[in-house]
Amino acid sequence: MRYLDLPTAKKWSAIGLGTWQFGSREWGYGADYAQGPDSEASRIVARALELGVTVFDTAEAYGFGRSERILGEALDRAHADPATTVVATKIFPVLPVDQVVVQRGTSSAARLRRKIDLYQVHQPNPVIGDGTTMAGMRTLQAAGVVDEVGVSNYGLDRWQGAETALGTQVISNQVEYSLVAREPDRDLLPYARTAGRGILAYSPLAQGLLSGKYDADHRPENFIRSLRPVFLPESLRRITPLIETLRAVADVHDATPSQIALAWTIHQPVVVAIPGASSVAQLESNCAAAEITLAEDEYTALTAAAESFRPVSGIAALAGIARAQIGSR
Repeated sequence: MRYLDLPTAKKWSAIGLGTWQFGSREWGYGADYAQGPDSEASRIVARALELGVTVFDTAEAYGFGRSERILGEALDRAHADPATTVVATKIFPVLPVDQVVVQRGTSSAARLRRKIDLYQVHQPNPVIGDGTTMAGMRTLQAAGVVDEVGVSNYGLDRWQGAETALGTQVISNQVEYSLVAREPDRDLLPYARTAGRGILAYSPLAQGLLSGKYDADHRPENFIRSLRPVFLPESLRRITPLIETLRAVADVHDATPSQIALAWTIHQPVVVAIPGASSVAQLESNCAAAEITLAEDEYTALTAAAESFRPVSGIAALAGIARAQIGSR
């Protein structure tokens, strides 16, 4: 495993574990997946610890607190070392004023059965400023409930403004980042590199798009994925050159396209990729990506192929999604 060099008490692994699927029925996993000492969720968490994963990301919004509870129980069963494990969760920002932040942070910590190592604001609130939100964060830090504070889905100006409001480092920003979602390259990544901050990259495999297992004739069956324009048949045809580049680089490294896509994401030394895992085997595959170092020409070729990909968008995307939904009934 590879680790980031950040001004934090604990080392953050370059590959973390996202746990949206823990307790979230929309991903199609049954109760046997998440519950009990022999559940797949418990096995995934235990194996992640063995492989050197330190970052485990969840949120109160995932399964209305079930994901936090399942993760906390699984970490306890695996005897996770509190001195090295980084447990990250997020407050859903509905009325994120100071006292509400304190109450909900305390509730999340209780479900997780431990101190929150990284407490993040899930989305910027368009009405309530970060001054009152960060006041609640300061109270949680002073009480020892929260260690580090982070944000999620924040633009650069608001991220910096949140840090000013907190009065100390807002150590990270969790954003969508992958070969097909490269907006953070514009200003968030440069800022993180110069300021000593971290980026937590969610959907680093674009919900499986970069695995190479989907094409125009084999679209995902999952409802959430089917609503994304990148999974429309025309988009899947357009992404073929990028998938072919991923496969070519994967052949050189005796790896899979998914592993190369993850290696591209963590090529930046301030990035933690937090893919989900529905099985121990998938987790192991994800973690193996941390051992892959892309040559600069490989990184450049992948980036160029990604820049050439233009998914269906606008009215055409809406029409395509509607047709796909009608056709699936």
